[in-house]
Amino acid sequence: MNGPDVADAVLGGLRVVELASGIAGWSAGLHLSEAGAEVFKIEAPEGDPARDSAPFTVLNRGKKSVVVDLRDAAGKAQLQQLLATADVLIHDLPPAAAAAAGLADGALTAAFPRLIVSAIGAWPREHAWGQSPVREPLVLARLGVLDEQPGHRDGPIYIRMPYANWIAGWLAAIGVMARLLARERDGRGGIAHTSLAQAALVPMGMHWSRAQTPTPVFAKGLGKNIPIPLHPCSDGRWIHVHYSPDKAPWMAQAFAEMGEAAVAAANAKFPPSHVAPNFGANRQVIATRPAEEWVKHFWEHDVAAQIAAPFGEIYFDEQARLNDYVVEVDDPLLGQTLQPGPSYRVEPPARVRGPLHELGIDTDEALASPLPKATDAAASDAVGIRPPPLHGLKVLDLGAYLAGPFACMLLADLGADVVKVEPPAGDAMRRLERIFVGTQRGKQGLALKLGEPASMPVLDTMVRWADVVHHNIRMPAARKLGVDPQRLRGINPALVFGHISAYGPTGLRADWPGFDQLMQAACGWEIESGGAGQPPLWLRLGVGDYLAALSCVYAVLLGLVRRGRTGEGQAVASSLLGAMLLTASEVIARPDGSVTPMAHLDAAQTGLSRGDRLYHCTDGWLMVAAWTAPELAAFDALAGAEPEVFFVARTVEQASMQLDAAGVPNAPALEDQREGFLDDPRHLMLRSRSAHAVYGELEQIGALWNFGDLPLNLDRPPPALGQHSHALLRERGFDDAHIARLVEQGITSP
Repeated sequence: MNGPDVADAVLGGLRVVELASGIAGWSAGLHLSEAGAEVFKIEAPEGDPARDSAPFTVLNRGKKSVVVDLRDAAGKAQLQQLLATADVLIHDLPPAAAAAAGLADGALTAAFPRLIVSAIGAWPREHAWGQSPVREPLVLARLGVLDEQPGHRDGPIYIRMPYANWIAGWLAAIGVMARLLARERDGRGGIAHTSLAQAALVPMGMHWSRAQTPTPVFAKGLGKNIPIPLHPCSDGRWIHVHYSPDKAPWMAQAFAEMGEAAVAAANAKFPPSHVAPNFGANRQVIATRPAEEWVKHFWEHDVAAQIAAPFGEIYFDEQARLNDYVVEVDDPLLGQTLQPGPSYRVEPPARVRGPLHELGIDTDEALASPLPKATDAAASDAVGIRPPPLHGLKVLDLGAYLAGPFACMLLADLGADVVKVEPPAGDAMRRLERIFVGTQRGKQGLALKLGEPASMPVLDTMVRWADVVHHNIRMPAARKLGVDPQRLRGINPALVFGHISAYGPTGLRADWPGFDQLMQAACGWEIESGGAGQPPLWLRLGVGDYLAALSCVYAVLLGLVRRGRTGEGQAVASSLLGAMLLTASEVIARPDGSVTPMAHLDAAQTGLSRGDRLYHCTDGWLMVAAWTAPELAAFDALAGAEPEVFFVARTVEQASMQLDAAGVPNAPALEDQREGFLDDPRHLMLRSRSAHAVYGELEQIGALWNFGDLPLNLDRPPPALGQHSHALLRERGFDDAHIARLVEQGITSP
């Protein structure tokens, strides 16, 4: 998989300067690097403090290592020299620190009109907390997201997976790509900022919305304490089963032997579950056999299931290896290692570009780089209202549930014209109304019964109209419906076809059902989320779906860049497994089965260490993030050897004031924040409002990027079922008589 020759890669010739100290910035740079960009990784002379960690090793592999000391004028001048030759700058400095380093947005735009600048902050740069340190636990605490995670106790739960960093890395890479496409359109660069707060809010789009005239289902939402079908087996391992396993032969036989009364009694021990109607009885039966037997049986009978595996075990999974989601990297310090590979497919393919470079080894080469890139003065001096980054792009969304539709919603937010196709009976996710609207903003709705002969002329016409077709339908079903890439690209050869699968396009599980929960189980996150010695837990924020959607959007944008240069379309792909496996970068595996160590969540689910932990005060919880040696020393001097005693004697406000005075980063861990978030005027820039056909004014999670002079499209609401069907059909040339026949045949909605 190692391939340093990237002359023909999608981003070959793109030069990126990366000045980042966390997972979000590192991973954004890695995405660009492995698609072909030349990335210059900037570090201080002493190197990044995390240089010996697994995430640093994985996420900075293959990048040019450049030492620049920004604490003196010479170093700042060297950075400016690098920027003069660059297309993209990625950094995670708060605004004041960026300005001190000569990286204020206005100064960069004036000096380098074609430069694309992606800054990843804790909060949006114009937010009241925009100068905050870029530390995920503090952001999650202040937003109230820690309170959204169920745990083994009441109150906010420390979320072990740094999911906001992983999402922010994809948002930054997508923002850069969208800006790159806009630059090819009008010749100008500019900002493409995002933040951990915006990333943290991505999955809250399922839950944090508000309607003027909500239906009962919308108003109810989906509570955090619904039982999750993660069951203990006879060997002490746990298995996560998605949807009801009742028809699997062993389960059906056990139910028959138990009888209806015993099944009902077992179910009565647990609250109702919308996923598994016989949750209690399933748990009782699953406890009678070992996990390996159950997962084999469920897979044989098309029941989606995964064992909750220890962290690092996924590196040895055959399906992951076959899809190159696991790659071998010969590291000069660690030797032969197994690491996560690119999580998407595109042509030419993304490639690992070698191991982590020795600190500063590429400095001389970088500073002897070519002459500055030419600027287009006419374009850079242009003024006036500019369209969104993806203005003019036409997208046909054939997906359902979460990952596919969310990917297309991102394209709509970025300015694309998106048409959502769903059956006349509605997308299956419509029954969970808040979740549904959280993935559908900005689209027009077309009701169309795919797979019927009478629907094919409509489908084919829409495919000829589209630049992009995207879905997450399993491929055997897609072929039956006539929406597989071979057929659609035969109709429109310039089409970029995007597909999200569960397990990847190759291998025995290529066409299997799969869900976010199962990938969390397979990649070790359910065990880690449970805490030391505790039963595993699912992170209920659906991160696998969102990561897969984000990685597929990135692949689609790569496909569009390639098409712009060659005129040729292509099929790109992503998967839940591939996207989730990248988050396994917290450890590196060796061929002998051993893995590097990682920090584990404590049994109380409060944190990873005394300086990175939730503390209970008299009136609530406070999150402390003392991550540097001076901060930890100040924390110990203030809180003493038993910090729990210090906090339990104080209110959140009192403890926070003392920590602030001592220079210890902290934030209140807010609770029950759906209404609080939507009411807080400080968060106005993070929300959107639109006029919905059923719900009236609809408030949702809003802008995930800030492009400065390029707007986002956030004011078009999610479509009601079939809302735009007739108008869209007329636009595509179908007359009223033809539409009436389609309605009569049940092909489209009345």
